[in-house]
Amino acid sequence: MKLLLPGVVLLLAVCPFVRAADDILVADFEGPTYGDWKTEGEAFGPGPAQGTLPNQMPVSGFEGHGLVNSYFNGDGSVGTLTSPPITIQRRYLKFLIGGGFHPGQTCMNLISDGKVVRTATGPNDRPGGTERLDWQSWDVADLAGKAVTLQIVDQYRGGWGHINIDDIIQSDRPAGMVGVAKTVRLDRNFVSFQLTPPVGELRPYVTLMVGNRIVRGMIGPIAGKSAWFSWEVQRFRGQRAVLQATEPEAPDGKRPVSSSLTQSDQAKGIAMIYDTLYKETYRPQFHFTAQKGWLNDPNGLVFYKGEYHLFFQHNPEGTDWGNMTWGHAVSTDLVHWKQLDNAIHPDKLGTIFSGSAVIDWNNTTGFATGAEKPLVCIYTSAGDTSPESKGQPFTQSIAYSIDRGRTFTKYEHNPVLAHIIGGNRDPKVIWHEPSKRWVMALYLDGNDYALFTSPDLKTWTKACDVPAPGASECPDFFELPVDGDANNIKWVFWGANGLYLLGTFDGTTFTPESGPEPSLWGANFYAAQTYSDIPAKDGRRIQIGWMNGGQYPDMPFNQQMTFPCVLTLRTTPEGIRLFREPVQEIEKLHGTLHGWIDQAIEPEQNALAKFSGELFDIRAEIDPGKASEVVLTVRGTPIRYDAKEKTLTCMDKSAKLEPVAGKIRLQALVDRTSIEIFGNGGAITMAYCFLPDPADQSLSLTATGGTAKATSLKVWEMKRAW
Repeated sequence: MKLLLPGVVLLLAVCPFVRAADDILVADFEGPTYGDWKTEGEAFGPGPAQGTLPNQMPVSGFEGHGLVNSYFNGDGSVGTLTSPPITIQRRYLKFLIGGGFHPGQTCMNLISDGKVVRTATGPNDRPGGTERLDWQSWDVADLAGKAVTLQIVDQYRGGWGHINIDDIIQSDRPAGMVGVAKTVRLDRNFVSFQLTPPVGELRPYVTLMVGNRIVRGMIGPIAGKSAWFSWEVQRFRGQRAVLQATEPEAPDGKRPVSSSLTQSDQAKGIAMIYDTLYKETYRPQFHFTAQKGWLNDPNGLVFYKGEYHLFFQHNPEGTDWGNMTWGHAVSTDLVHWKQLDNAIHPDKLGTIFSGSAVIDWNNTTGFATGAEKPLVCIYTSAGDTSPESKGQPFTQSIAYSIDRGRTFTKYEHNPVLAHIIGGNRDPKVIWHEPSKRWVMALYLDGNDYALFTSPDLKTWTKACDVPAPGASECPDFFELPVDGDANNIKWVFWGANGLYLLGTFDGTTFTPESGPEPSLWGANFYAAQTYSDIPAKDGRRIQIGWMNGGQYPDMPFNQQMTFPCVLTLRTTPEGIRLFREPVQEIEKLHGTLHGWIDQAIEPEQNALAKFSGELFDIRAEIDPGKASEVVLTVRGTPIRYDAKEKTLTCMDKSAKLEPVAGKIRLQALVDRTSIEIFGNGGAITMAYCFLPDPADQSLSLTATGGTAKATSLKVWEMKRAW
């Protein structure tokens, strides 16, 4: 008898499973350690488990006394266990397997030439499952003579987040479930297969792997008849994939699941549509994105009759910048959005660059013809940006709707403001009640802006220049009370990069008193705008920005917006400053709350070790104590607070964050492809796009150099907005 691994002794007398004389034992995990197998993480403990682990349901079905059991320290632990090289010398590789059904996350993989060529997961995907191990086999005839490795994986922290493995054997005879793999080029829209009823407790399952990652996985029904199922795989077309069907060996030797695997352009049976709109792998789940195509600056933010309108720079023809058109969406709560038809399209004056929108309550334009007030959009006609507008300069135009923003008519005498200088653009218009006229803030060139006034949105007169050193394009102009005092009002003049001036405005001249001051410290925030026409009883100044620079590979859309925030002016030791905090409507998306008071944050101990997921609202009040650093790590991305330097750092961007009464306050909104951080009630804002490994859904809160304390720590699991 041949032993594949050094140090492994085959003792048939102690193993009730009778192996054939020519079987080769790979591992039986009967020793005190894993020997030559390499462990990473904590899930697999210091060595093979001797049966059931603490707080685990009784484990059965394994051979001898020892087995691989990744329930060490519970389902919250993760890790990998990897074998030394193995040479394939028999047709089948069979093993005992149990644990949770999480393809790609609780599994055993067979790796050849750096690629996963076979994978097996646990059988349990429902409450009431058992911890019994059952036999499973891989047909590995195509790998004969090759050196491979086995990797046992536990990367799932939720329920049934563990894998059990025992007795791995090379044999010429299969046992239990048999897995057969096919390498194919995906050249149709659907992969179809027939799932059969279970044999006893053994349920067939199918997986699809693309680029070394499982992208589809399905287990057969608990009972019933055979049925056809189909996966939509259109976004993977042209790529090579591994299809694997694992099913009980039929008495007649036939394998109906694996033999039925096929590709087609039409679904068979039940179609499993994984990548419908808003469910794609990298689709943000509570930040606004266009259904399809490119998105950048928010435009025309206006409220009317219970609806928040969000217009946006949009390329409806592709996922890169170009063909600038105003996309359009509405929401009744700033959380759940419905995208409507595109609102304003390019014409002979140019493509449609950024601008704003207002409600003409007094019908100064004369556009109203019925009960609805005109919704007027003011935008830049970007001349010479399309063949139709070749030779035209940048000018400012208007379009209006008298059906609550569902259709728009361009003003017949556009442009309403002729070209002034350079790339003058991005008009932000407000109604100034004391002077009873419209006011437009317009970017001119370099650091130069200007204010214009109009009685009717059609004719404009220059009122004053506004130099804003260091700022850039996309102005906003609004007033806010200081510390909520209606008798102490300041005007805010804002540039696209978040630099702002504070001052006074008399209807003609803006007089700066302080600034420019920064309001943004992260890497991905630009061209924000605030809402017009918010009802007086609400009184909030609500802002949305573009989270520029994100990456969304293989998605039908590109770019996202920030979550809506409320702006306030507050007095600080440094003077009056702008604060940003998420709108309270975010609570509509709050799911399960996990909360602590006076939670110790220890070095090398993760206070959030039991948590995993994609979507969170995390709020913490932290006393750094004796710690030199406190680190919140979100899906592999650290957010560090340096207690000595009093700085908050994420992705190489830092902001000063002074403790208040010895504590700092942090809020982090975590979506699939973004993190928004708010420090000390919005004194600092840091917005980041990131592209985490979809399999890494971990959270971590640790300290270095000493113990810190979270005097308050709340973690909400977030629900999808779509």
